[in-house]
Amino acid sequence: MTCGFLVLDKPAGMSSHSCVSRIRRAYGLKRVGHGGTLDPAVTGVLPIALGPATRLLPYLESDKTYRGVIQLGVTTDSDDLEGQVLEQRPLPNLSPEAIGEALAPFRGAIQQRPPAVSAVHVNGERAYKLARAGQCPELPPRPVTIHRLELLGWDPTQGQIDLEVHCSSGTYIRSLARDLGEALGCGGSLARLRRTQALGFDLAQSVTLEQLEGEPPALLNPLEVLRHLPLHRLDEEGLAGWRCGRLQDCDPSWALEDAVVVVNPDGNLAGMARVASPGQLQPKLVLDAAG
Repeated sequence: MTCGFLVLDKPAGMSSHSCVSRIRRAYGLKRVGHGGTLDPAVTGVLPIALGPATRLLPYLESDKTYRGVIQLGVTTDSDDLEGQVLEQRPLPNLSPEAIGEALAPFRGAIQQRPPAVSAVHVNGERAYKLARAGQCPELPPRPVTIHRLELLGWDPTQGQIDLEVHCSSGTYIRSLARDLGEALGCGGSLARLRRTQALGFDLAQSVTLEQLEGEPPALLNPLEVLRHLPLHRLDEEGLAGWRCGRLQDCDPSWALEDAVVVVNPDGNLAGMARVASPGQLQPKLVLDAAG
């Protein structure tokens, strides 16, 4: 049974869906999914789940890391340079220290308004579809967390800021570019973006689409990216009950509703469970169910 993860270094110009189609053909599988959609212009880490690993995506760490370039002095309808220019303003005379001060309010837990051209639902419709139809949906701010925001460089001749951002799921770097530009008084749009880490995977583990030609690369063991969760090892008696969906005894100190990785006596992944009551695990995903 094919079950594991592939980390793709997504090239610019392809949708995440197109990348999944290429991987389906390379491995001869229909059951393939991805975690954390990347816009076509964005490159970098795109985690791909194959086989039953698609059901593990909700259990992975959700934080992501990006390296991006913000173009100051330009405002667009999509908050990146792919969109239609709405306004251009002169660049202010900025120092790295002034930019650093402007970045400070964006660190930590903040309220962020998604771009008008985004996948956010508005009355059951995707915001980008409404935008393409000429409507301008007013999207309310949402809570996100920017754990780390570092200024890597400032090019005053081009008006470009180089940043690294480690953030929670749901954070839009395009929104950060727009809001930082407004804070600096000149407007801003995202010029380039590369994701360097997502869902517990990083670029060091990634492969390119060219590497899928011929013999496809070996998949990553799902246990490698589930290490942040508690682990329960079944004995032979427990394995028989697990495969039938029975409750399992576990560490009574584990918090209620916590997700738990369950492995066979040989250490291979058996599935996922939740702490249903103190000292009791309820199976949620059984990879080799009886019958």
